[in-house]
Amino acid sequence: MSDQTYMKNEWHEIRIRCAKNERKAQELLYRHFFPVMERMVLRFTNDEDQIIDILNNAFLKVFKKIESFQGNGSFEGWIRKIVYHSISDYFRSRQKDLKFLIYEKEFSKEPTQAEDQKLYYQDLMKLINNLPEMHMQVFHLYAIEGYNNKEISVKLNINHNTCRWYLAEARKLLQVEYNKYYLKDFNETA
Repeated sequence: MSDQTYMKNEWHEIRIRCAKNERKAQELLYRHFFPVMERMVLRFTNDEDQIIDILNNAFLKVFKKIESFQGNGSFEGWIRKIVYHSISDYFRSRQKDLKFLIYEKEFSKEPTQAEDQKLYYQDLMKLINNLPEMHMQVFHLYAIEGYNNKEISVKLNINHNTCRWYLAEARKLLQVEYNKYYLKDFNETA
């Protein structure tokens, strides 16, 4: 039996035990996936309280929905999707948008609070989905799924520096589109 088959069988057993509400299995799953999911959430917030709230809610959903995992795709990917939706729900419930990652530290202009409230999650996702294909894939893997540049370069079979370039270009394109969105709105209200 290969290592991958063994791991797959082991996680299958742990999922069954989690579905039966066995605390030890839930703790094992939580401890195994927490660091990876924490890195994903850190792309959206550095606030420790927010991170813990988001991850605890996400893992609660994982445990409640674990029977619905059909084995299609990776188990980690399934958990990532739940964590991502928990991030979205968290910020949406607090009337904040996910302005994340368009304006990171390397950009000098920060959106104003009035601008913040105009660009909601769905609008941001439309901007991301309108990026050129490779830009969108790299940005999505980095910003939404929480992979780092090295992991993305392996996953997409591209050079590490090329991956970094696609990410930087995606941010620039998103910044331009973000500014167009607001210029249009501000010109209409002026």
